[in-house]
Amino acid sequence: MNVLLLGSGGREHALAIALAKSPLLETLFVAPGNPGMASLGQVVVLDLADHSAIASFCKVMSIDLVVVGPEAPLVAGIIDHLTAAGIKAFGPSKAAARLEGSKAFAKDFCRRHAIPTAAYACFTDAVSAKAYAREKGAPIVIKADGLAAGKGVTVAMSLDEAEAAIDTIFSGGLGQAGDSIVIEDFLEGEEVSFFALCDGTRALEFASAQDHKRVGEGESGPNTGGMGAYSPAPVMDAKMRERVMREIVAPTLKGMTATGAPFKGVLFVGLMICADGPKLIEYNVRFGDPETQAILPRLEEDLLALLLACVEERLSERQPRLSPLTALSVVLAAKGYPGAPLRGSEIRGIARAEAMPFVAITHAGTKREGQKLIADGGRVLNVTGIGTDVAEARARAYAAIGTIDWPGGFFRCDIGWQALKHDR
Repeated sequence: MNVLLLGSGGREHALAIALAKSPLLETLFVAPGNPGMASLGQVVVLDLADHSAIASFCKVMSIDLVVVGPEAPLVAGIIDHLTAAGIKAFGPSKAAARLEGSKAFAKDFCRRHAIPTAAYACFTDAVSAKAYAREKGAPIVIKADGLAAGKGVTVAMSLDEAEAAIDTIFSGGLGQAGDSIVIEDFLEGEEVSFFALCDGTRALEFASAQDHKRVGEGESGPNTGGMGAYSPAPVMDAKMRERVMREIVAPTLKGMTATGAPFKGVLFVGLMICADGPKLIEYNVRFGDPETQAILPRLEEDLLALLLACVEERLSERQPRLSPLTALSVVLAAKGYPGAPLRGSEIRGIARAEAMPFVAITHAGTKREGQKLIADGGRVLNVTGIGTDVAEARARAYAAIGTIDWPGGFFRCDIGWQALKHDR
């Protein structure tokens, strides 16, 4: 099969590594790709917003399957465009992608289909939003309605922080994502990422992970797209996974079908595991980043075959096989992130890290200038260690980081702390 993978981050690099192992694969194309992916497939220049150009490329190169990594093309309807052109593509339709594209849609959907989630209200002006926040009190959660690259959510621990978040969203800094907001009750518990593969009628449990959103150690500072992750999540025992599938994933699939938008692709549910059970924090309609970098090294079967089965509506009833080992991924980010990152600094020592056993390196924001590897984004590299438990995986990841020479970057030193707490 000829496969086109869309995206350029660490998630897509991890997907490329897994897809390249498939005996079904003939040629892998990546667009726009990154330097780390260049050894796995042919890098091509395509604008992910130009759906017609992507469809034309697929026709010319006889692409058998398109795998869409990031959320923005999915929310913009790329799957519909490709499907109409007779091209198979992995991911949900534009109508189904509203689960991620609009938090207000997702919350209203949960209410209609009795999916457990936090109480909420939606607003299109700051005055009403602030009045509601004052009425509810802090802590409280403020969310931009649309896509904001992981930066549209504020868990406000004070009313001043809540009002500042409301002002920031309505100031226009997030573009159309901030035209309206959702304000939610604060949930107490442990946060988890849970993934299910879906073919429109059937959903199969895939994997769990936990990530670290805050930029600073001890979960301090502003939210980011994610500073690290590990898989599996210790809190997700067999009983809890069954509850999530029954109480959240299954009614989501059934509800989307009733809405006229059957869900095909990977359903990523962000959860809070509360004292009374799992509650939905948010939907995502694609693989997570950086969760994917920790999940896919554990996969023990053909990812390409699984994705194709979702597209062709023929998922088996057997849960995909994942290793019992633990993988832990640490994000190396450019100084200044999640604000304006420092670009242009040289990264050395990658080959030493890549040569270490039970370690995987994925690129997220790099470019080549001659023989030099240069930082060219906010989240720049992911270093993943694999071990029998979180402690061993973590030790391997940080040992590999120690071989990388990059003064222009930083990373959190406490990735995995929540899992280690379970081991005590």
